[in-house]
This record gives sequence, structure tokens and C-alpha cells, in this order.
Amino acid sequence: MSARDDVLALQQRMGESIVGQQHMVERLLLGLLADGHLLVEGLPGLAKTRAIKMLARNLEAKLSRIQFTPDLLPADITGSEVYYSEGGKGEFRFQAGPIFANLVLADEVNRSPAKVQAALLEAMEERQVTVGGTTHKLDPLFLVMATQNPIEQEGTYPLPEAQMDRFLMHVNVTYPAADAEAQIVALARAEESGAASNAQGAAAQRLAPEVIFAARAEIHGIHVSDAVARYMVALVHATREPKAVDDELDRWIQVGVSPRGSIGLDKVARAYAWLRGHDFVSPEDVQAVVHEVFRHRLILSYEAHAAGVSADAAIDRLVQQVAVA
Repeated sequence: MSARDDVLALQQRMGESIVGQQHMVERLLLGLLADGHLLVEGLPGLAKTRAIKMLARNLEAKLSRIQFTPDLLPADITGSEVYYSEGGKGEFRFQAGPIFANLVLADEVNRSPAKVQAALLEAMEERQVTVGGTTHKLDPLFLVMATQNPIEQEGTYPLPEAQMDRFLMHVNVTYPAADAEAQIVALARAEESGAASNAQGAAAQRLAPEVIFAARAEIHGIHVSDAVARYMVALVHATREPKAVDDELDRWIQVGVSPRGSIGLDKVARAYAWLRGHDFVSPEDVQAVVHEVFRHRLILSYEAHAAGVSADAAIDRLVQQVAVA
């Protein structure tokens, strides 16, 4: 089987266990293929934790979960040096924290103060942790999925806009359809009696990290024409100079997308095209992923907030107004 066949089979297996959230499953795989991190926002019980657990179950990968709380310390994430004494001699040894895993679930990331958030985001960006003057590299297969609950603001510490830029995509998770909810209930009922056999069956089909690395190499070779590259850049620049594109956008957008957004849009669009079996990126591929890449990078004006305009609405208008090259 090719790397794409293996990834599609992985997507299908995850879809069988995560009913009604195909969009989230696909975006999680896109983050893995594009070698980026995800900020996932949704109400409780929408299978956010289950999604990354199922991904870890189907990959030869170590999963760690960090529950963010107000009393969490940076060392609780990165690890710290611990003093060991043996035979009358003592020494400090580095005790690795939960960030040293392949897949990291940062649950309710906005419940910890800025210092803790910064420790996580620095490790995400640098792919390394420095403690006591020694640098410790993270694994090449490394993905952080941070979650947020949109309905609870009391006792939380919102991520600074500049730091949210470290996430490749911001994925919104919504309620499943009624038919899917009936399947979810039936699936939960079935798992009560056969959870052990289901886990063993999934473990027998785990993908090696080399499959993901091979897929990334193929994605790197996906062709992006000059016209599509200009279209992606035009979308980014329209957020920085919205007045040249549309009066409504000029009133709505206060701060536009950073160069990380340009790079991210290119990476995710290529991964999306590869997953669809294409050997080139089309404008439709760009439009399919632009919301997740731009959503957390746009800073809307007070006027937009007062009018109830969301980032998605601004991106919708952006796509309408910027012509395909």
C-alpha cells in the first residue's frame, strides 16, 4: 500500500469510532501531515479527546494528556532536573515532562496562566526544551492538540493573539446531526460489551511513523502553480490592506494575517490536495482550508464585534472579494 492508502485507511478507522465529526478527524490528520499544531474549540462531549486518543491508538506513537489548571507550573509540562543521591554521591538528572511525547493533548489550555501557556507554545515552536542549560530535542513526530471550551470564560486566561499564531489551524467543533447522534449512542452501547476486542483490533493495524514521514515527503512534492501561489498571497494581503479590497472588510479587520499564515495556508492546502489524490493545489483546495488557517490570526475591530461579525464571516467575504489569479 502507498502512504496515501495507509493514511486514508487510518482516517476510515478513526471515522468508525468518531461518528459525526468527520471534519475534525480530517483536520487532525491534516495537522499531522502538515507537521503543525491544532487549537480545537468546542463544547464538552464532542469527541475532541477521543479523536486524538484514537489517532494515538492507530499510530505507533506515544500520547500524553496535560490537564491545564490554574496551579499548573511550566516544569509540569517541560520537566525539570531532579536530584538523585546514590553511594554517597549526588547528581541532577533531567526528568522529562509530558511534552516529550509524539501526540500531546493540552486539555483546556486557557485554564492556566500565561507563563504555563508560554512554556507549551515555546516547545511547540522550537521543538526543543532547555532546562538547566541543556537542550533536549523533541521527537520528529510531534503534534499538540490544544482544546478550549467556548462557553466558560470565568477563571480562564485567554491565549494572547500573538501566541495563537503558533497554531497551524484553529478548528471549530459543532454538535453532530441527529442521525449521527443515534449512531453515537449505539456505538457507546456496543463498546460497553466489546471494548477490549475493539482496542486489540485497532492496535493490530497501527501505522509506523515512517508512513507519516513518507506522506510528508510526497506532500512536499505537490505542485503549486504561480497563479495559485499569487492567490494565496492575495488572500493574506487582503487582510492587511482590506480597504483596497472591500469597504466592509476594512471596517471589520483590525489586524491581518502574519507571514506564518501564508506558510500555513500553503502547507495545509498541499496536504489537503494530497489527501484528495491530486498532484497539484487548486484554488478550491485553498478555499477549503483557509478558514482554519486564518480564523485565529485575524483580529477583528470593535465595530465588527458590536455588529456580531465573526472571523468566519469576515473570511467568507474575503474569499468572495479576492479574485482567483
